Amino acid sequence: MSPRSEDQPRAPSVGAATTSTEGRAAGRDLVDDDERGPGVPAGSPGGGAPPGGSAGGFLRFLFYAVWVVSVPLLLAVANVWLLTPSSSGGGQPLRDFVAEQQLPVGIVLFTLFAMVLWRFRHDLPLASSLGVDGRRDIPPKARARFEDAAALLDEAQRILRTRKRDVERELTEGEREQVEQALRALERTMSAERFDFPAFDAAHSRADKVVGEYLGRWRKGEMREYAESIGIAVAIALILRAFVVEAFKIPSGSMIPTLMVGDHIFVNKLTYGPLIPWTDRRLYSQLPPARGDVMVFKFPENEDQDFIKRTIALPGDTLEAINGRPILNGWLAPHCYVGPYRYDGRQAELFVEYLEDRSYFTLYDENPDEQVCKTESDCNAGLVCRKGLCGVLQGPFKVAPKEAWVMGDNRNNSHDSRSWRGGLGAGVPFENMKGRATFVWMSVAPGGGFALDRLFVNVMGRPKLPGNLSERDLAKLQETLDQCLRERPSVAETTPPVRTR
Repeated sequence: MSPRSEDQPRAPSVGAATTSTEGRAAGRDLVDDDERGPGVPAGSPGGGAPPGGSAGGFLRFLFYAVWVVSVPLLLAVANVWLLTPSSSGGGQPLRDFVAEQQLPVGIVLFTLFAMVLWRFRHDLPLASSLGVDGRRDIPPKARARFEDAAALLDEAQRILRTRKRDVERELTEGEREQVEQALRALERTMSAERFDFPAFDAAHSRADKVVGEYLGRWRKGEMREYAESIGIAVAIALILRAFVVEAFKIPSGSMIPTLMVGDHIFVNKLTYGPLIPWTDRRLYSQLPPARGDVMVFKFPENEDQDFIKRTIALPGDTLEAINGRPILNGWLAPHCYVGPYRYDGRQAELFVEYLEDRSYFTLYDENPDEQVCKTESDCNAGLVCRKGLCGVLQGPFKVAPKEAWVMGDNRNNSHDSRSWRGGLGAGVPFENMKGRATFVWMSVAPGGGFALDRLFVNVMGRPKLPGNLSERDLAKLQETLDQCLRERPSVAETTPPVRTR
């Protein structure tokens, strides 16, 4: 529910000023000086400092960080993973819905788990050692009631503050005095030097009855508070999904090994400007994307499908590809050979490609640099000589205004700009761009279970080898990868020439 304010006056007198004093953590000890008793310093509950000190505060922080944040988060992630089908369109409406709405479902599940654990927080391990509102002398059977009493005081104070005119108009002076006396009596029992449960119990029952009788018309029911909490969580989830971040699952191998099948990623919608739902307009525009961006977009030939590829060419560029290697405005993007790479029972060749300030993996079925040439006579039949390489040439493609051309990192196994429109090629219109990939928040291994090595992989960061390789192959590839990154050409050498007009 709503957090309680610790610096608001607690004496709920109606239509009269309250005496200003300091309050302890629970904010329940604000009583007049003449009610404090002899020898009790101002601002001190019952004459003593709140038990626990800084160590108790740290333990409370740790307790709530574990039980009200970490555990609900892990439970929400685990449930999203269990409810997400291995493939979409499996005829299971609930699981298909979860696959499409992972972030909203995750936020709602987190809220529900957090609410349940909060409801039973006094029964959780280590709860007895923390105390309640800075007090450790509250017996276990009274802890929940003590917090209920604190919430009652907060609610009554809120009503008396926000509904002051209504209260003065609808309640008699005697009724208002009954409310004030009941709340002050409850405050005194809660802030007493020694906690007296029978006195507290009687004062709480009396205050609850009086508040219910006279202020009940302005109170919120418990179910309403729960419904409001869930409603707020759903609204936040939908707003985040629409304008800030969205979760996606990688269903195919077109971006291997940058992204593996089963990776679940977050996409930042603020990067290019969030699209206004059900329109092609943005709240603001930060386009075009940068070369090298891993981008999620609506597939131009079927906008019901979302694709993820890497941005290669921008408006005004001329794009070609020789054996899958991009040529921008006549400039061949440099790369570095990492080594042989096996995946799904296939042998491939792994490289690191450099484009402007980005360094990222590219994968080829065969080494694209295997056959060099000076003229086309050096190449086999059906191949052309381009930029000193014999191979299959795709393009040239001219990038139109307000679009970008994309390629998958798995260059021979990607349905991308080079093959769209029946092989004529096409770009991604700016209005189809959803956002830039950020990091992997969950990954499901091919045989089931979590792929822990993939967690929190930065999609736009330093290339990271997947952990599904043998220890020997991984060590060898990592050594070569580190060398490729150490010997990376300067940004000036990895930036294509000015775009042609």
